[in-house]
Amino acid sequence: MKLKFYTLDVFTNRKFGGNPLAVVMGADQLTTEQMQAITREFNLSETAFVMKPVDASSSARVRIFYPGGEMPFAGHPTLGTAALLADLSEAQGDDFVRRIKLELAAGPTIVMIGRVAGQVGGYLTAPINPFLTPDMPASSAAETAKALGLTADDVGFGRHGVAVIEGGPRFMFVPVKSREALAKARVIEPHWSKLMARYPEVYAAYLYTVGGDSPTTSFRARLFAPAGGIPEDPATGSATVFLAAQLLKAESLADGSHSWAL
Repeated sequence: MKLKFYTLDVFTNRKFGGNPLAVVMGADQLTTEQMQAITREFNLSETAFVMKPVDASSSARVRIFYPGGEMPFAGHPTLGTAALLADLSEAQGDDFVRRIKLELAAGPTIVMIGRVAGQVGGYLTAPINPFLTPDMPASSAAETAKALGLTADDVGFGRHGVAVIEGGPRFMFVPVKSREALAKARVIEPHWSKLMARYPEVYAAYLYTVGGDSPTTSFRARLFAPAGGIPEDPATGSATVFLAAQLLKAESLADGSHSWAL
């Protein structure tokens, strides 16, 4: 069986930047085991497998894998796959705006993709509104810090504390007080594995702090997922989407629209 595949760089406008993604087309006949094996062969943080949709109104059915298993939803594979499908259906070089509906394990997901003057951009509507997981009390600052090579004083700021948030997959969110603490964070064993063992289906920690390289940036973040075969993800979409639930709680947001740059 010969299948066409593409490799993409997502969240960037330059080659070999952002977060790399492999997209395998026409994957309907592949088994779960084969998809997992192919994902490990690519050895990227995630690989998307495109199949015929179940619903005729959808653009495609897509399964997303990382080296350690399957994800019901992930940001950069969703955006990257939608951008590829839109690009393949349009004349090369022409500007366009296109609505792509993907059938993901987490549910139908709408992605708006556009190309203007050769630059492709898009946004998605998450299939599940992210929420704090009520049956998973957060670990202490001291326990979390030990797993990340930090001190307890490095963890948390304002009303931001450690939390587990779900929206398909689950992530542990760890606010840290400074750019210096964020930069020196690293996975420390056996403390990391001991911490992760407390949280079923959580394989990654999303660390964030206030500010960034640009004065317009609200937060800077890093994601560690060694148990999933990803020592550090260069950029992550789904965890960034889920940060909205953390901000909703910690910032006591009023009704209306709010936006942040990361």
